[in-house]
Amino acid sequence: MRSSSSRRRTPHTSRRTATVALAGVAALIAAAVQSGAASAAPAKPRPGKLNPAHVAVRLTPAQRVELIRHADATKAATARSLGLGAKEKLVVKDVVKDADGTLHTRYERTYAGLPVLGGDLVVDSDKSGKTMEVVKATGTALKVAGLTPAVPKAAAEQQAVQRAKARGGTKSAADSVRKVIWAASGKPVLAYETVVGGLQDDGTPNRLHVITDAATGKKLYEYQGIETGVGNTQYSGQVTLTTTQSGSTYTLNDGARGGHKTYNLNHGTSGTGTLFSQSNDTWGNGTTSSAATAGADAHYGAQETWDFYKNTFGRSGIKNDGVGAYSRVHYGNSYVNAFWDDGCFCMTYGDGSNNADPLTSLDVAGHEMSHGVTSNTAGLEYSGESGGLNEATSDIMGTGVEFYANNSSDVGDYLIGEKIDINGDGTPLRYMDKPSKDGGSADSWYDGVGNLDVHYSSGVANHFFYLLSEGSGAKVINGVSYDSPTADGLPVTGIGRDKALQVWYRALTTKFTSTTDYADARTGTLAAAGELYGTSSTEYKAVQDAWAAVAVGSRSDGGGGGGGGGGTTYESNTQVAIPDNGPAVTSGITVSGRSGNAPSNLQVSVDITHTWRGDLVIDLVGPSGTAYRLKNFSSSDSADNVKQTYTVNASAEPANGTWTLRVQDQATYDTGTINGWKLTFP
Repeated sequence: MRSSSSRRRTPHTSRRTATVALAGVAALIAAAVQSGAASAAPAKPRPGKLNPAHVAVRLTPAQRVELIRHADATKAATARSLGLGAKEKLVVKDVVKDADGTLHTRYERTYAGLPVLGGDLVVDSDKSGKTMEVVKATGTALKVAGLTPAVPKAAAEQQAVQRAKARGGTKSAADSVRKVIWAASGKPVLAYETVVGGLQDDGTPNRLHVITDAATGKKLYEYQGIETGVGNTQYSGQVTLTTTQSGSTYTLNDGARGGHKTYNLNHGTSGTGTLFSQSNDTWGNGTTSSAATAGADAHYGAQETWDFYKNTFGRSGIKNDGVGAYSRVHYGNSYVNAFWDDGCFCMTYGDGSNNADPLTSLDVAGHEMSHGVTSNTAGLEYSGESGGLNEATSDIMGTGVEFYANNSSDVGDYLIGEKIDINGDGTPLRYMDKPSKDGGSADSWYDGVGNLDVHYSSGVANHFFYLLSEGSGAKVINGVSYDSPTADGLPVTGIGRDKALQVWYRALTTKFTSTTDYADARTGTLAAAGELYGTSSTEYKAVQDAWAAVAVGSRSDGGGGGGGGGGTTYESNTQVAIPDNGPAVTSGITVSGRSGNAPSNLQVSVDITHTWRGDLVIDLVGPSGTAYRLKNFSSSDSADNVKQTYTVNASAEPANGTWTLRVQDQATYDTGTINGWKLTFP
């Protein structure tokens, strides 16, 4: 649920070499990115009916294995068809199959045998095997100067160990160091990935990943690999548990759900612990006086989460392979946390302050298991905006689990961790209707929101999901009062939680990649909504409006928002290198077929990779030659990249003509790239 994960900005690049949508949605996007006049106003949207052709089918483990085997057998041909270089190879990670035969195959990538971090991609192909669309974590071509490091491995290890110690780690050596290609922040480079284990300062296991440039020794990135988050239970009352009997002994072993087991660590911090076993099938007494109470809560949470994913999305277990994970309870002493660990493929729960409130409530269980689902689908990096989306996905799905269970002792709500009293005053850990109520989370997107801890930057997506589900304004749901605001002051009408979950899950499993940020998430969820309900549906428009209400993109009618979308968009995807402390560079877009002058709220969306964005001065130059300053130089702004939408009063400019983005680096040591930019006429 919480961790001391990195607060460093996530670097972002131009990530898509093709539209993320399938045919119908792709056509819509292509029509919007035009050089002619805007089309007539669309008809009023109507509620869409779920398109069964674009719903993922439920695969048996054997069917999934066969699809992966086939993708693996044809991966070399796929790499050639995508135009990958001779040194690049694909590694199959997962396959999702739609009812109409469309396959969404997720790949990792290698270069000269080295793993490419930020090289993941999703290939959509029709039932004949023809490639339809490709979503890439990075659009930059893979090519590095050489494969021989100039910096010794020991130096990278020392740097990583020091970073871990700064965060409370105690280990004097790394668990592993390997050569990789780092491609998640612009130009690919040879690098080291160092992983440091041990414990963090609050007792949470540590798995700090540090990426070091193998040519210069500069730290490029870091993230935390530990993602935090009849039985008589403490939180869910008396429930039915699936257990296993052998002779006269019962164990918390769920044979109906992939053999998911629940263990007692008995306040230890390592190993598996002891499988809960006893001579009768009644577990716990509803209080902490029985060690089996927390075991019953955790086992029940895993059971309900498995059923939620299976019955809501057709997913069989965390990896969709029918295999269960396992749970460990009673971790440490007064440990106020819970976490998911890919290394053990398990969930671990502390007992809370004074060992009085174990973190084994239903939404926490759903939250932690969902980290595993994210890891085995999009693989969202656990830092910056992608880290916020990772955390929000767990909150969204944990909330879905709570509503799905329909337990009268823990009714569904849009509060996170309301049962575990983690703050000591009875308040929840997080609020989805207005995230800022927790004192740190963001209600809406802003430039730099990715600098927050991922548990706070997640507020943007949590708020989006609440608005998409329930809409804005005051309301009471299951006895809980909510009053959700919007960034633009305009109302949002929800489409219901069930539809919102379907949109998010489809985007997670077929549109998101490891480097997806909030702008990309908007694109991905719109594509998902278009496939499921149609691009002219109420659901599609609601996704636009809910994102605009958290300051990502524009409303469905072209108004409000801050991240593009709506209206008519003109786009350049030509990459332009920005020299270090050099002359200004430009990128042009030609607009034609419009009448009159440009609007007073012209939106300029900029995507620039740069390792010290304060060096940059950015101008929009209109057809008349007049320059409009978008961003000034700042010697104190050390954050990475410029990925932002600016609003310009360009009403004095003719709409038609060549518009130019002008960028100059005015200080030494850092370079960058214009990945692309857009003009949107609302």
